Formats: sequence, C-alpha cells, structure tokens
Amino acid sequence: MPTEIRAYVRTLGLDAYVVGGAVRDQLLEIPHRDEDFLVAGVDQAGLRAALEPHGRVEDMEVHGQLVGVRLYPRDRAIRTLAPAGIEFTPPRAERSTGPGHRDFAIVSDASIGLEEDMARRDFTINAMAIRLSDGTLVDPFHGRDDIERRELRTVSPTSFADDPLRLVRALRFVSQLGFALAPETESQMHDGAPGLAHVSAERIGGGIKADGMGELSKLLLGKRPAEALRLARDTGVLTQMIPEFGPAIGYALESDRQPLPLEEHIFGVVQRSTDAGDPLEVRLACLLHDLAKPETDSKPEVDHARAGAAIADRVLRRLRYPTRVRQRVVRVVEDHGFSLDGEVDARAARRFLARHGDELADDLIRHKAADLSVKSIPEQELRRLDEFRATVQRERSQPHRIGDLAIDGDDLKEIGFVEGPELGRLLHELLEDVVDEPERNDPAWLLERAARELP
Repeated sequence: MPTEIRAYVRTLGLDAYVVGGAVRDQLLEIPHRDEDFLVAGVDQAGLRAALEPHGRVEDMEVHGQLVGVRLYPRDRAIRTLAPAGIEFTPPRAERSTGPGHRDFAIVSDASIGLEEDMARRDFTINAMAIRLSDGTLVDPFHGRDDIERRELRTVSPTSFADDPLRLVRALRFVSQLGFALAPETESQMHDGAPGLAHVSAERIGGGIKADGMGELSKLLLGKRPAEALRLARDTGVLTQMIPEFGPAIGYALESDRQPLPLEEHIFGVVQRSTDAGDPLEVRLACLLHDLAKPETDSKPEVDHARAGAAIADRVLRRLRYPTRVRQRVVRVVEDHGFSLDGEVDARAARRFLARHGDELADDLIRHKAADLSVKSIPEQELRRLDEFRATVQRERSQPHRIGDLAIDGDDLKEIGFVEGPELGRLLHELLEDVVDEPERNDPAWLLERAARELP
C-alpha cells in the first residue's frame, strides 16, 4: 500500500489505526497493497459522518450487517492510488448466535475499545494495530512475539468455532508464511474440523470473486503446500474440505515406482509443482489427479485418469471454482497419463500440440514433470521428459492448428465443397497431413490433396 494513503488518512482528523494483515506483513517485511483502517471512538453512523466531507461514502455489509464504510476520496491523486476505495471500520465486537459464520451479531459502538476489537480476530499475528498518529504498535495478544517465533496461535480457544473457515486459513498461513502451528492451535483445529460443514463452499475453494482465490487456492499458491496438506490430513480438515480424499489416505500403491502412500505421493507432487512455479490450475490438478486410484486399481478396464477427471469435476463444482478453472483442471487430470513410449521426436511433439493445444500441452508437461519427480524411476525417464518438453517448445512455431493451415474453408468451397460436417472433417485431415509433414502446408499441395475428395 503506498505510504501516501496512510499520509492522507492522517489528514482526516481521525484516531485511525492500520489493522490486521497489513500490520503482520509490515512486521514480516512482506510487500502488500491492501490496508484496512480502524477508527477509534466512533460507531457506524459517526464514522460515516466523519468521512462524508471527504468524498463518496458507501456502507460495507457482511451478511446484511453494517461493518464499516468505503471512502472514494475527492482527492484525485489518492483516488488513483486506491481506485477501489479506502476501507474504514469502527471498533466492533461479534457475538456468535449459532454454528455457522453467518450466525453472529455485530455490535458497533463508540465505547468498544481497541483490545475488544482485536479479541474478535482469528490469530494473534492478525490481532495487531498501528496508530497512524504516532506509530504505536497495539499488540494485546503478543502477536509480535508469535511472529518472531514463526508460530500460529489463535486469539481465542473458540476462534475456529466462531468462524470455521479459519481452519483452512491457518493452513494457508502455514503454506504462505512458513509458520508452525502452536500445539494448542493444532488441537483446536482437530476439534473444530467438523465445523467446516457450516462454511459455504466458495469461501473454501473458488472464492467469492471470479478470480478463484478462496483459501484452498491461496494455500496451494503458498511456498509449503505439502506441509499444510499434511496438517490438513492429521487434523481432519482435508477430508472435511474434500471428502474424496478419504480413500486415498494410507492407501498403498504397491508399486516400486510409487513406494509412498497415495496421499503422500499427491502431497509431494503438489510441492514439486509449487517449486516449479506452476499456475494454480496445474497445482489443483496435482492435488486431485490420483483420487480415483483406490477405486480403479482393481478394475483394469477403467482408466484411472478418466475416472479421476470425473472426481475432479465434482470437487471443483462443489467448491464453486470458476468454470474456466474447473475445465482446465479437469482436462489436465483426464490426460495426465499420456505416455512417452516410442519416438520422442518433432513429429510426436507436433501431434501432441495438435491434440491438446498449446495451453493444455504445457499444463500436461508441467504436471508430468511434478508427478515423475516424486516417483522412484530411472533418471533417463526424467531426461526423456525434458527432451520432449524442449522439442514441444521448438515445434510450437510449426503448423499444428486449423488456423495454421495455408488454406481455409472458403478456399475449399471455391473448388466445389459445400458448408457442413464434411468440410470440417477434411480440414482436420489436411491438418494431420501437415502436422506429419510441415512442408505440405502449401496452398497448391493442400488444394490438390483436397480435390481428390470431391465427388
């Protein structure tokens, strides 16, 4: 967040504090953009009245309850720095009225102190504030000490009961920040895991926005997802999020190539994908790719990849992932078993590109690299994949898509073909010829070849 924003807020005449994750990230020296401000000594109405002279003000709501305001400043320079507005909240307390995150009452009152506001937060490392006027750190629950110990501790023993999504957020912080769980935190997670049944699916997986960035996605995009996933398994959170993982836990693959239990193999693949910097869709595919094995290993007639794709589709639909993310992941899972037997040459690379398209081809190779790197296999098998990856990269410039052909449907209609399925079939046949022999991508050769198909 640009320092100009803090300087601007200081000019508003408010007793304002930076709160939450921004303070944590500042102490960890992690760059961040989003900052929220708490204003002491006001309620919702008083906060709105104090900010209205400075620009357009919108109420912010959580499940129909007012929790603060968003200011769109009149100052153009500040509005450019914060086009989505600046968020301010009064001190508030939350009272649980049931098992779900929707089942609580928000109390906003000018008499609520800063410590009581901090007490409703999830973890001590998020229950800190910095007073803008003098830079004082307000740290009633010793979050700074936990940051120095790199330990994740809840503010309250009821933290996970108050909002069970915090269970997944704790794992996300393990992955993102490299923190360990305090012993009591791990125990509380184990006890609280069933509460995830009361959390809406999109908050866990696909996020409430179109970016697909719920807590599970953020966990997978952290640096240590394997450690977080093991904790998820050990505390029962993993099977609450994804019940389909149940049969995989402890499942012996009984293969020299895969000596680890199935879930450990999966966790390792996810970690290798992370280490390689793969996109979220590939990491999700790594997480879900082998979940059908316990069911299909005794059924040689059933392809585990195809069955796994059906499981991945079901999981991602339930977790409300955006369609574009879900479809890309499912395609990777469905085709992840592709073989590198036979010639790994330019023709094979072009055929691979023609079959899958550039994006999926890249995703599949990334997934294969992560998968093989966890298996007990000869080094030459990994070298073979590296050679194939390099060959595919080289052959991207060669024709392998319908649009790469030197002729199109209009050219075929000019020599006597009519619009319809046969025209599409012929174009695909011509593409196969060109993929096998790129020098055939010549208008004269293609039209002569097509003319042989005329009645």
